[in-house]
Amino acid sequence: MLTRKQHQLLLFIHKRLSEDGVSPSFEEMKDALDLASKSGVHRLITALEERGFIRRLAHRARALEVLKMPETVTPETGAAAPNVVHADFTPEPANDSVSVPVLGKIAAGVPIEAIQHEQDRITLPPDIAGGRGEHYALEVEGDSMVDAGILDGDIVIVERCDTAHNGEIVVALVDEEEATLKRLRKKGGSIALEAANPAYETRIFGPDRVRVQGRLVGLIRRYH
Repeated sequence: MLTRKQHQLLLFIHKRLSEDGVSPSFEEMKDALDLASKSGVHRLITALEERGFIRRLAHRARALEVLKMPETVTPETGAAAPNVVHADFTPEPANDSVSVPVLGKIAAGVPIEAIQHEQDRITLPPDIAGGRGEHYALEVEGDSMVDAGILDGDIVIVERCDTAHNGEIVVALVDEEEATLKRLRKKGGSIALEAANPAYETRIFGPDRVRVQGRLVGLIRRYH
């Protein structure tokens, strides 16, 4: 899934390529998406490229190629669905086990729109999700938390909450649009979302831009 801004930018690039045969400039993309700076365009372009939707053509200025279009859009707007949790969080015990909803994917890398409607349920032992509070599961996509032992394709178990202690790994919602799995650091009046991979920079935001949606309490890994 793409965030709304990523989806809008991909559609804009595709439209301009179809009509003019030339990619729009960063300034045109900034204005079209009503972004504050070109750095925002650069982040969106990088996210689309890393997820395989576009490719930058070497040795040519303003040269982008659309490789694929997203498969999932909302019928009303043609845009990616909003990042809202819609699921039954009530645990369903079977003997001593606990059933929790699997809500989709969470990015450990470039943030993606992550928390979707319930897609499945997973049964867990009570020592992981049998305590107080509500829990849900997400599939990890990306490699930015590898040094914390969290790999691409892992299933993380998250306790739903809106606060977390310094240093805890959390599901963080940025600007009500992008969700990511990162280590939370509070620095004065700012919030830092810290990767566990030296290839990724720590992102720092004002406190009003980040909402905690849960903290990591467990992990499941499948071996194929």
